[in-house]
Amino acid sequence: MKSSDLQSASEIVIFGALGDLSRRKLLPALYQLDQAGLLNVESRILGVARQDHSVEEFTAFVVENLTEFVKEGLNEAVLARFVNRMVYQQLDFKDTVSYSNLAATLKGGHDTRVYYFSTPPAIYGDITDGLKSAKLITDADRVVMEKPIGNCLESSKVINDQVSRYFNENQIYRIDHYLGKETVLNLLVLRFANSLFTNNWDRNSIDHVQITVAESVGIEGRWGFYDDAGQMRDMIQNHLLQILSLLAMEPPADLSAESIRAEKLKAVKALVPINRLNVKEKTVRGQYSDGYLNGLPVPGYLNEEDANQKSDTETFVAIKAEIDNWRWAGVPFYLRTGKRMPAKHSEIVVQFKPQAHNIFKESHVDLPANKLTIRLQPDEGVELQMMNKIPGIASQMHIQENKLDLSFSETYENQRVVDAYERLMLEVINGNQSLFVSRDEVEAAWTWADSIIEAWQTSNEAPKAYPAGTWGPVASLSMIARDDRQWVE
Repeated sequence: MKSSDLQSASEIVIFGALGDLSRRKLLPALYQLDQAGLLNVESRILGVARQDHSVEEFTAFVVENLTEFVKEGLNEAVLARFVNRMVYQQLDFKDTVSYSNLAATLKGGHDTRVYYFSTPPAIYGDITDGLKSAKLITDADRVVMEKPIGNCLESSKVINDQVSRYFNENQIYRIDHYLGKETVLNLLVLRFANSLFTNNWDRNSIDHVQITVAESVGIEGRWGFYDDAGQMRDMIQNHLLQILSLLAMEPPADLSAESIRAEKLKAVKALVPINRLNVKEKTVRGQYSDGYLNGLPVPGYLNEEDANQKSDTETFVAIKAEIDNWRWAGVPFYLRTGKRMPAKHSEIVVQFKPQAHNIFKESHVDLPANKLTIRLQPDEGVELQMMNKIPGIASQMHIQENKLDLSFSETYENQRVVDAYERLMLEVINGNQSLFVSRDEVEAAWTWADSIIEAWQTSNEAPKAYPAGTWGPVASLSMIARDDRQWVE
């Protein structure tokens, strides 16, 4: 992006500026934007938190965390410019009166403000009330809401209603960082810029789709939050459904936020409901037990620090999702996500149908079907598995499977892969909602997820155990095997 594309100067206000998300993601993302020349020279960054710190102490905090989390190292000139933008304000988020102090700090600043709510969603309403009472909301302001937005449909409505009292929908940016990943964005290009895929992206050509988001970590000290959420609320309802909607959506009219969101919403609404009648055959929920990861012992979920020994929260979910429309009827989307799996690994596998007639029986009795793999992490890239002739002069033609591999790190080795938060922060600053989730999408996703959660609760069946360091319960293998398919490992 050229410097001429930059918006006017703005105040970037981070609520919860001392928290984990801010120090690991938000501050490094803003530093990278500054280094790329994509922040207006007059823009300020205001950290807001409950702790009482001076600007100098906050600046030291920023430098310390940039040093730790900016992998490429820091440029001293850029760092000096970046920390010069820093302002800090101590604030009790629930004390409406104290927001007058924030107003005083922002007085004389720029008219456009970006409010980033890097706090528990339960206090989004308190923050918006405080901003309103201090007359700190105008039509030019924007607010960024981190997930999870509620823990069910009704609670998400409450949170959205609280924020929507003072911010219009075109001012609200509901962030899902998966939508900022290079390979997720590349789905739009793969699908709609290549006739090879555009003309073969339906039930006539595709056998099934797998979406796997595996985490090797456990709960990392987040017991209080995670035990109330579980993998269904933490991952399926947002990240995996967002990926599914981009894979399954109809072609949008253009790249505007309105067009893309409308098509994604249709895809989520077309998901076949999973309820108490079909939940056992369509889903598997698991919970990791003691096991080994990278050769070292790791505790099971119930043996984690501060664990509730009677918890039945799921740390693994596998789902056979189906979409009831003309494009995808009969094509299952297998979703799988879990903690304490063998590796941090996220990918999409689009399995095409096998060739109807085989003229190469002498070399291959059964021709393997083409397979498109989109790697989200750790090695971002796209891979197409196809058949190719083995070079040679023999009279019999020998063929084998080969892979066309586009690795982002190798193909664009001189170009740094942009972190998702960098792109998303820039889109907020520039006022583009295309990569953010609409309220209708959030509510449609919760409607589908709530039905599954309610069915699990009704069945009162405990999650199936799987040893840490494995790919989930055996039942997840059986679920896909019933369809004569298997997970891609």
